[in-house]
Amino acid sequence: MLNTILSKTINNKNFLSFAGNGISAIFGVIVFALLARTFSADVFGEWVIYLSTATFIEMFRFGLTRTGLVRFLSGAEGEERVKLMGTNYIIGIVITGFIFILLYLTLILFQKPIMASPYKLFFIWYPLLAIFNLPFNNALTILQAEERFLEIMLIKVVNLVSFTLLLSLNYFLDWGLSLQHLILWHLAINLATSVFVIILGWDGIFYVKFYDKKTLQTLLNFGKYTTVTLIGSNLLRSADTFILSISPLGSAAVATYSIPLKLMEMLQIPLRSFASTAFPKLSRASINNEMGKFKFYFYHYTGIVTIMFLPIIVICFFFAKYFILILAGPEYIKPFPLTGESTIFLFQIFVLYGFLLPLDRMTGVGLDAINKPEKNFYKIIAMVSANIIGDLIAVFVFRKLLFVAYATWIFTLIGVVLGYIYLNNEIPLKFSKIFTIGWKSIIQYFFRKQTEYELK
Repeated sequence: MLNTILSKTINNKNFLSFAGNGISAIFGVIVFALLARTFSADVFGEWVIYLSTATFIEMFRFGLTRTGLVRFLSGAEGEERVKLMGTNYIIGIVITGFIFILLYLTLILFQKPIMASPYKLFFIWYPLLAIFNLPFNNALTILQAEERFLEIMLIKVVNLVSFTLLLSLNYFLDWGLSLQHLILWHLAINLATSVFVIILGWDGIFYVKFYDKKTLQTLLNFGKYTTVTLIGSNLLRSADTFILSISPLGSAAVATYSIPLKLMEMLQIPLRSFASTAFPKLSRASINNEMGKFKFYFYHYTGIVTIMFLPIIVICFFFAKYFILILAGPEYIKPFPLTGESTIFLFQIFVLYGFLLPLDRMTGVGLDAINKPEKNFYKIIAMVSANIIGDLIAVFVFRKLLFVAYATWIFTLIGVVLGYIYLNNEIPLKFSKIFTIGWKSIIQYFFRKQTEYELK
């Protein structure tokens, strides 16, 4: 029986997606830990601001077409497929060129205030990163639509291992590299990864000649909602960082607050993995009008992740101190100097809201899959508004990091309620089936033959 389970696991798309996200998260944690130990809190905070701002802009660049491309590619064949990939690439080139010109023009016009701000690294280096990582980001989107999670894992490994290796050598051999040296290495790795996927033909660059105006309109009509949705989703994670960076608490607060946030990324590995595999299946079921299958996939994936989260949440809550110690070192076990707040308690607050995350994420995935991105858009707007208002009150009125964490609870609960209501209005659901089918799916996976739906 053990051999059967191992064989099913290794060849299972959920496992491959989980492994890819898991590897990314593990290396991300290693990078985070090395940077936290290599630089002071202020310099480390600059890296967090640079990366958070870059990630936010990435949501705009790829949010316009990524979700739509995955949805439409999952049910497309022949000429339609190459038109989608070629048109997507042209959109990416145009947006990247616009961002490149805009950021460098802004830097030239406002050089003095920008160079004195914590955002100087972003304006200097992100325009180059935007060009260098375009091909491999396109490749990740296409491969997700085709459910080729092994290749996705390979791209992530190539990209992450090299950067982690340099950071390790710099830390253990005390090379004394500055943050700008590491950013240059990061740029070089992204360029090399893009060259790698172009050579293998995974990014779709050879289909740009099939650019099609009708396909452009299809992608943009879908993307006008998903862009804001993805930007909003990123703001739910990065608004805290942006607001703290301009607050009286400064870059050191950004560094301190980023530690529990990074640990929460580990908690979300299975969630991202199952969402990645669920979206093409839900989209295909919706396109084919197989709503029974759609419901099954929704209950199946949401239930499995929710049940999986329970033991993880318990472990993280009671061993929070040790997770922080391993990630960032003893310096961050101490209370934050300006407010006297415990990083351990911050992490425990984040962990407890983790139980709400699966339903929040999967209702959003479900709304996009049934071609109702506007409903997901409304949901995200409500969540972002609650988050920003809560953060501003927490930072500028109470000046407490804990209150920023409490705001996270509020906006996530809003997302869960709105997402479920919107999806239930389109496709009637039974809340209890999330847990019953989720539990049956877990038992069935390990002890019985899979159903027809699970094999697809």
